[in-house]
Amino acid sequence: MISWLARSGRWMLPGGLVIGLVSPTLAEALRPIIGPVVVILLFLAVLRIGPEGLRIGRSGLMHAGLRALVLQLALPLAVALPLAAAGLLQGGFALGAVLFLCAAPLTGAAHFAVMAGGDPAPALRQTVIGTALLPLTVVPIFAVVPAFGGASEVIGAVFRLLLIIALAGGVALWLRSRGMVQATPRTFVRIDALAAVLLAVVVIGIMSAVGRTLREDPESFWLAMALVCAIGFGLQALAVLVLRDGPDLPALAVIAGNRNVALFLGVLPAAVTDDLLLMIGCFQVPMYLTPLLLPRLIALRRRRAGPGAGAN
Repeated sequence: MISWLARSGRWMLPGGLVIGLVSPTLAEALRPIIGPVVVILLFLAVLRIGPEGLRIGRSGLMHAGLRALVLQLALPLAVALPLAAAGLLQGGFALGAVLFLCAAPLTGAAHFAVMAGGDPAPALRQTVIGTALLPLTVVPIFAVVPAFGGASEVIGAVFRLLLIIALAGGVALWLRSRGMVQATPRTFVRIDALAAVLLAVVVIGIMSAVGRTLREDPESFWLAMALVCAIGFGLQALAVLVLRDGPDLPALAVIAGNRNVALFLGVLPAAVTDDLLLMIGCFQVPMYLTPLLLPRLIALRRRRAGPGAGAN
């Protein structure tokens, strides 16, 4: 059963989406546990990778920092500045798009990278570095978009998230360094199986607001869904197209198109978050379909590039 869960993780995620939509009572019941489960997923990601996977030299640190600046600063500014100049940043859809682009990579990105057939270590390193730089990268974005609230409140929330990352990751690394958890194939299968189940549970809870909107205002639902799919899948396709092929490609495509948008829910004004809840819920759809679609996208690129392209 454990091996089946580990192999079927990519199919369990869209299953969670469907359950969350058709079972509003269950979705509402699971909403309170979303935060703790996200922390457990981070712990499992570090536990799977171990100290060896987190080691990164000066060159690797510079590359990861540059990626964070491009994804979390340059890209959202390139979208926010024209929208602000045109006076279009007042709508919930525009605010949601900018919010998504300036967020750090998803805390569960390492698990998604595994399900997409890639190495989880680059995704986890980029998540940690992107989150560490978030207090710096969000300040210009929030200056352009005053509706997001005070930057100091967001920075405080980011520091709390960094503390959670340090505690969850520290315990996982301690368990690995002490030999209490061995880096064996059997261990990895168990971790992947547990992560797949927890990710499905998380998405059921998050989809509660989406299911309600789908029933009461289907037009708004489909508009939001079209926008978030264009952003999420578009960024992944762009990463696959422009980045060098290799073992890091699935992880880098995952972090490009999947961001920790939920981080901002506790620090933005209530008037803003009410409008953004629909988009944040809809963002789960391209996120949880990533392990199914991304490997096919990478395979398509390699077929077009010819034999041996995957070894570059």
